[in-house]
Amino acid sequence: MDAQDRQHAESRRTVLVALAANAAIMVAKAVGGVVSGSSALLAEAAHSVADTANQGFLLASLARSTREPDDEHPFGYGQERFLWAFVAAIGIFVAGAGFSAYQGLAAILGGHEESRFGIAYAILGFAVLAEGFSLLRAVRQTRGEAQASGATLRRHIRRSRDPTTKTVVFEDSAAVCGNLVAIAGVALHQATGDAAWEGAAALCVAAMLVAAAFTLGRDAGSLLVGQAASPEERKAILAVLDERPEVEEVLQLLTMALAPERLLVALRVDLAGGLDSEHVEEVSTEIDLEIRRRVPAVAEVFLDATDRERFARARREPLGIRFDDQDDTR
Repeated sequence: MDAQDRQHAESRRTVLVALAANAAIMVAKAVGGVVSGSSALLAEAAHSVADTANQGFLLASLARSTREPDDEHPFGYGQERFLWAFVAAIGIFVAGAGFSAYQGLAAILGGHEESRFGIAYAILGFAVLAEGFSLLRAVRQTRGEAQASGATLRRHIRRSRDPTTKTVVFEDSAAVCGNLVAIAGVALHQATGDAAWEGAAALCVAAMLVAAAFTLGRDAGSLLVGQAASPEERKAILAVLDERPEVEEVLQLLTMALAPERLLVALRVDLAGGLDSEHVEEVSTEIDLEIRRRVPAVAEVFLDATDRERFARARREPLGIRFDDQDDTR
């Protein structure tokens, strides 16, 4: 099993743990919310419903993304990971934040029957422990990935193209914070006799879910519309070309994420004059292999030898990256 397969298997285990935890919490909160009459607990139940559905989406995406390429999808199905992460973000916003906001406003504007505080405390406490366990597992996996890439945890979460573990981290972080806010709302309701405190807690939960949904949706959307390789990966690709005496200039470098660990690279380069076709083929093959060696995520390389002046006239734009004038181009 290679590194990509191991990461895929670890992501699947992380999602399964999150799914099991959220499913148990969803049932407990829904029953407890109806029995206790706590609007904060009902808001958290909606949150758990959204989280449970989202873990199902992510689990399905892990299976669907491993299908082999075919004639209709020659680059494979890896982008299904991005699609279902985007759907999960919509689910957090609509099902989680929407119902939480409704419960909060209903409690503040319409009043609410007296809650059974003991039931609410017990269920929310259980939820904090279960969500916390799932969060710790997701953070542990993400920290290991960050260390392997030589980045800090925060930087890795921000730059990672893997939406699965990132979604679990964001969802569980929002869930733990939401449960603590709900406990505070129940406590203030109990202390003051005013159910509006639980409504305010539910609105806080809704706000946190909106923030989580926006962040996840933004990242997944960027990947769906063709996000490029990271600056470090592009720099490594250009370094390979810089070292080749046959390459006079890189006219165009295009990259796109096909999956969390699969990149497409398309290059137009101006080669030195006097190279015969056999030498051009040899140089192209060597560049291809070296790019894949230095950037293991690269899955496809397309290299086009193009005349510099003809390309400039066709594009009517500034010329590319000249390796004889590095100080001005890097």
